[in-house]
Amino acid sequence: MTLTETGASALHAAAVRTLSGWRPADPDQERLRLDYLDHLAEQPEGLFRSCLPAHITASAAVVDPAAGRVLLTLHPKVGLWLQMGGHCEPGDRDLASAALREATEESGIPDLVLLAADGVPVPAKLDRHQVRCTGKDRPENTHLDVQYIAVAPPGAEALISEESLDLRWFGFDELPELTDHSVRDLVARARQLTG
Repeated sequence: MTLTETGASALHAAAVRTLSGWRPADPDQERLRLDYLDHLAEQPEGLFRSCLPAHITASAAVVDPAAGRVLLTLHPKVGLWLQMGGHCEPGDRDLASAALREATEESGIPDLVLLAADGVPVPAKLDRHQVRCTGKDRPENTHLDVQYIAVAPPGAEALISEESLDLRWFGFDELPELTDHSVRDLVARARQLTG
C-alpha cells in the first residue's frame, strides 16, 4: 500500500467516524447522513472526484459574526455565489481539514477556525446537489457535501483566488440574488450557531 493509498484509507475512516458521530436534529438531514454513510460503505474511493456518479465534498461558510457578514465566492462553473469548498484530497486528515483547506485557499484568510463541539469540528449541515465538476463534455454527477462554519478573525480581509470570478462579504440579511437555497440555509445555520 502506497502512502497515498494509506492517506486515502485514513481519510475514508475519518469521514465515516465524523458522519457516524454527528447527530442532526432535522429528519431530512438524518436521512442524508445515512445516505452518505451508505455511499462510503459501498465506495472505498467515495471521497474523491474520480468516484462517479457521486462523491463526498467538503465546504465551509466563512463568517465574521462580529460584523454580521458571510464571505461568498462567485463560482465560475456554476455562476452562483457559494460558500468556499471543493473536493477532498488524499492528504486531508478528515472532512473538517478538507473544508478548512478549501476555505483558506479560496478566501485568502489565515487563522480561520471551524465551529466545534468539545474541541472537535462538527458539520453544520449536509447538502446533496448535482454538478458538472469534470468538464462540459461530461455528465453531471452528485456532490455529497459536508458543510462546516469557519469563523474569520474580526475585520478579516479576503484575497480572491484564481478559483473565483469574484469574492465578497455580504451581510447575513443581504445575500445576493444569485444564491441557492443551500447557501441561504447554511448562512442561516451559521448565524444561529455564531449569534
